[in-house]
Amino acid sequence: MTASPRALELTRIAADAARDKLAADPVAFDVSEHLAITDVFLVVSASNERQVGAVVDAIEERLLREGVKRARREGDRENRWVLLDYLDVVVHVMHAEERETYSLERLWRDAPQIALPPATMGSRP
Repeated sequence: MTASPRALELTRIAADAARDKLAADPVAFDVSEHLAITDVFLVVSASNERQVGAVVDAIEERLLREGVKRARREGDRENRWVLLDYLDVVVHVMHAEERETYSLERLWRDAPQIALPPATMGSRP
């Protein structure tokens, strides 16, 4: 089984929204073979807590415009690692230090990586 087309579409939309707020190094993994609870993990970095918050807000706003509401949001008190659960896609917005420490890419290296298109010029509303 692989990630659904809808999960892939939402992943690309979320990655684009994150890039609009200058999130760094977006990477997505198809975890559908490993987990029953979601199809995709999207991981992005931000350089400080304020930027983590801005990236989270941008992703939520963009997906809400697509008619997608998040099921859960965790970690926004400190804005060091915020998890946004959209059921088919789980987005991890991580402070750069947390991303280096927890190394999710290493943990999920056996999962297929999803190609993300380059940032879309003028993708902001």
